[in-house]
Amino acid sequence: MTRAAPGGIWHRLGRKADLRAKAGLTRHVRTRADAIDLAGNDYLGLSRHPAVLAAATAALAEHGLGASGSRLVRGTTDVHERFEADFARHTGTETAVLYSSGYMANLGAVAALAGPVLLDAHAHASLHDAARLAGGRSDTFAHNDLDDLQRQLREVRPALVAVESVYSVLGDAAPLREIHALTTAHGALLLIDEAHAIGTIGPHGAGGAAAAGLAGDPGVVLTATLSKALGAAGGVVAGPAALRRHLHDTGRTFIFDTAPPPAVVAGASAALAVARESDAARTELARRAALAAEALEMPAPAAGVLSPPAGDAHAATAWAARCAEEGVAVGCFRPPSTPDHRSRLRITINTGVPAEDFDRAIAVVRKTR
Repeated sequence: MTRAAPGGIWHRLGRKADLRAKAGLTRHVRTRADAIDLAGNDYLGLSRHPAVLAAATAALAEHGLGASGSRLVRGTTDVHERFEADFARHTGTETAVLYSSGYMANLGAVAALAGPVLLDAHAHASLHDAARLAGGRSDTFAHNDLDDLQRQLREVRPALVAVESVYSVLGDAAPLREIHALTTAHGALLLIDEAHAIGTIGPHGAGGAAAAGLAGDPGVVLTATLSKALGAAGGVVAGPAALRRHLHDTGRTFIFDTAPPPAVVAGASAALAVARESDAARTELARRAALAAEALEMPAPAAGVLSPPAGDAHAATAWAARCAEEGVAVGCFRPPSTPDHRSRLRITINTGVPAEDFDRAIAVVRKTR
């Protein structure tokens, strides 16, 4: 038996890359340049907050650079356990489990709650990937469509329904109370990804579930990342105590992954404490989001994400490039990153940006449209 030369693989991948380039779908990794930041996810400007940096520095001196092992071997420190307890109190859940990223947290949560999974069509890629990797049946329902969700709940009988409290591309909110009523009636768990809601909405920034009155509900599981409003890195799954035991014993993305660095987790703990007392910053975030939406003739978003449509992929990249030339960094989202298959800029509100710089940046985005 003869085998195809390995070069054939690279030729095929090269052809696919050429087709993506023609469609305007090439991605580029670029060194971050000095610009007004409307692209990152540091909603409250906490990644450089003095208390956050001081906590991270102290933990770095005490524990060193890395965690040195998985959570069950050598990677768990008092810093990790303190964050888990703090996050559970903040969100009103019984317990929380810390992961190295929000992506890994979503993979771990969905795999742990094995069974048919029903996902909002706009749910984050990590949730869709998790459902596929779990190996069971998975389906989607139309975005925020309660009638479609109810119809599918009758047909699929899922163990789990997965949504985002604030959607990461369009920036709109899920009708969590109504979705929860449906999942409860049909005996399904509700997983809420709070990535863009922790720190930005809800009482003291406790997120969308808390805002909807679902904090601590035994039929709800929360996931989140520490890389958005907390300005750090890592992920977390929060819910009933039985879930924590199950994840510790069976969760592959918990058992086999190296723990997040203690210094990063310490910084996240300090950021969580600051975020809890940052109602004024959340008010400012909402004010800026409303102003940006008005300037770009869009509805006000649920939190800090605003994604104006930009025509095709080539138009989106050109718009983002014009903003960059004016010293403004914006996100440029193109298929398959956009759930509605439309190319968009993505603007994220950062209250750490001085107000006058923010106003100028929004003017630039509007002018270069």
